[in-house]
Amino acid sequence: MKPFVLLATRAEDVAADDEYAAFLRFGGLSESELVRIRLEQPDAPPAASLDLDAFSGVILGGSPFTTSVPAGTKSAEQVRVEADVFALLDRVVVEDRPFLGACYGVGTLGVHQGGVVDGTFGEAIGAVAIELTGEGAVDPLTSALPGSFEAFVGHKEAVTTLPDHAVLLASSASCPVQAFRVGRHVYATQFHPELDVPGLQTRIEVYRDYGYFEPHEAEWLKANAARAAVSEPPRLLQRFVELYAR
Repeated sequence: MKPFVLLATRAEDVAADDEYAAFLRFGGLSESELVRIRLEQPDAPPAASLDLDAFSGVILGGSPFTTSVPAGTKSAEQVRVEADVFALLDRVVVEDRPFLGACYGVGTLGVHQGGVVDGTFGEAIGAVAIELTGEGAVDPLTSALPGSFEAFVGHKEAVTTLPDHAVLLASSASCPVQAFRVGRHVYATQFHPELDVPGLQTRIEVYRDYGYFEPHEAEWLKANAARAAVSEPPRLLQRFVELYAR
């Protein structure tokens, strides 16, 4: 099997390694079957130059970067990474390559495709109830999920207006665009299909000073996560692998 590639952007090793382990575990992949590239590292090979024929598909993990903030507030690292990811998406979308962007993927793919991404529908860290749309219920990827399920979220931005050519696959009361598709094989989710309770608790600890919540709320958020009934989202990763492994 040709490997999948995980494009990661988390500078904190604890969060980066935990994310990679989660994609391996829930995707049913070995390390040789999921190549990780940490784009935030200055010596990382550019994503835009990837030989897409060498991979079964591309996964873009979550990120502390916020795509929709003013350009002048972005670090040089974020500007570089975003330009690289957008250049890759130029090829992925035109060639309709298998792609799954988790959380950060909604912002990057949404902006790249001309949608409106801003802070209107940001969600606090925790579990939310998500519903598949009619299109989502029959889509080859998202139909692996039940019609209603809980998933972990935590984001400062979201898609407010989808591009006209995108297909809405899932929604929630607090965030209308929880998943969408462009073409036949390019997907993005706002929720995290790779997060279970320990994974979210790790993120809470790592990012307690990043503005997602007040630092003193961290222990409450971790306890609240432990009470959530989040079990279905990893099916999405399993299904992505099943559909596109070649």
